[in-house]
Amino acid sequence: MAKKTKRAKTSRARPKSRAKPGMKAKATKLLERIGARVSAARKGAKASARRTLRKVRSKESALAGNKRLVLAFYQKLIGEKDYAGARRYMGSDYRQHAPYAADGHAGVAEWVRKFKEAFPQHHYEVKRIIAEGDLVMLHLHGKSGLHPYGESVVDIFRIENGKVVEHWDIIQAIPESADNANSMF
Repeated sequence: MAKKTKRAKTSRARPKSRAKPGMKAKATKLLERIGARVSAARKGAKASARRTLRKVRSKESALAGNKRLVLAFYQKLIGEKDYAGARRYMGSDYRQHAPYAADGHAGVAEWVRKFKEAFPQHHYEVKRIIAEGDLVMLHLHGKSGLHPYGESVVDIFRIENGKVVEHWDIIQAIPESADNANSMF
């Protein structure tokens, strides 16, 4: 039979530190400096995120203001056919891209006069309003105008210093029937 031998326990003692006196204090100071830099970086990142959020909110607020401006302007100009009431929403210069109205304030005033005379019952329904940068787009259903089923209208306005200064539009008559089942809105 084999004889069991006892193994001697080996000591796994740590080797003596070769660190020079004061190294622990230096390491602690280094860790504190690193911690302070990390903390400052986190604070900086939080501040940067707050600034970004403020900018986004400011931009959203400006876009919402532009939408309100255009809706009020459009209500006066087209809904009420009141150029004088709409004038306060317009800049000192007004550039017209629609081919049926002359450029400038006098051109718009004359167009509104003729529009009111020809289509006194005309009204519209806003389907969409989209704002990006200095532009606001209205997608509308014009009713009781030239066409029996109305028109699909896209009006685009440019805003400058809180005033409407430029206009484009696209007007498409709504047909009696379509080749698909989709609405124009």
